[in-house]
Amino acid sequence: MNSPTSDIRIRFEIQSEDRDSVRRIVESTGFFSDAEVDVAVELVDERLSKGPASGYYFAFLESDGFIVGYACYGPIACTVHSFDLYWIAVDQNCQGHGFGRRLVEISEQEIRKLGGKRIYAETSGRAQYEPTRKFYERCGYEIAAILPDFYDEGDDKVVYVKVT
Repeated sequence: MNSPTSDIRIRFEIQSEDRDSVRRIVESTGFFSDAEVDVAVELVDERLSKGPASGYYFAFLESDGFIVGYACYGPIACTVHSFDLYWIAVDQNCQGHGFGRRLVEISEQEIRKLGGKRIYAETSGRAQYEPTRKFYERCGYEIAAILPDFYDEGDDKVVYVKVT
């Protein structure tokens, strides 16, 4: 499988074919419902139709010409320096090679350029998401809040924050 030392390209400009790549990547993880996959693609559509005014920014990581992962982030409305890391996803076949960490680092750099000082990321508290929570913690994020039964009974919302 590809590794972080192979031919890597970072792209910030969004293209219409990214809709299919985002769908493929998010579906490949096996974590998200059809509705959640649709939301990920809708953010691509928003950026394509409105440009920067959408408030959604993307970073795509390509390895050997294949999009292995992406991140979507943007400013949080009615805040001065706070940003959300809406999505970070790596194709299941490419996980475990440092691509996710690379996407987080790239997103954090871009957020700082945009004036961001606090980055929030949220995930589920279900056992299935334990690797996701550990990933955020390894990337220097700390738990800011846990909202019990947010998504469903027994499915808490865990909010992480990192000060840049």
